[in-house]
Amino acid sequence: MELKKIIVASGNEGKIKELRSILKGVKVISMREAGITGNIEENGSSFKENALIKAKAVSEKTGEAVLADDSGLCVDFLGGAPGIYSARFSGEGSAANRALLLKRMQGAEDRSAHFECAVCLYMPDGKTYFGTGKTYGKILEEECGEGGFGYDPLFYSDDLNKSFGQASAEEKNGVSHRNRAINDLLSKI
Repeated sequence: MELKKIIVASGNEGKIKELRSILKGVKVISMREAGITGNIEENGSSFKENALIKAKAVSEKTGEAVLADDSGLCVDFLGGAPGIYSARFSGEGSAANRALLLKRMQGAEDRSAHFECAVCLYMPDGKTYFGTGKTYGKILEEECGEGGFGYDPLFYSDDLNKSFGQASAEEKNGVSHRNRAINDLLSKI
């Protein structure tokens, strides 16, 4: 199957930009550009369930192929938290999420963490395809770098030997959990 156009079930501009960079040759349209507004309740118990919920909801409204992902930061010291709650960890946005993470990590010797992503491509006929990806690293003791979004300034990538906040978009996309999940998905369709 060759994808020419997909709608991405997200309003996160950083994520849309990253997906456009990863999916070269595919017309990537945001939910907003497709005329879909509002939030989709992510009430699944896993990244995969949340990706399916979002993709199906937007596809049923548009009749188009829809790609959705759910991803998050999983910190070993915190038993995998914030996990599926990464975007709403503090309830107050990215800067507050990073501050809360640093507070909860105070004194932690084990700073191991990974970003995890599940993507779902939901077709208008109900056929679904999934991909998953992870990237490993550790949580820094303070923010480092101005790039990226979300937890990027706190995540030191084992692959890049620097924080995602210090990495160029091309460097990050080459090793990101989202890129790995998309490649896993593309290998299945």
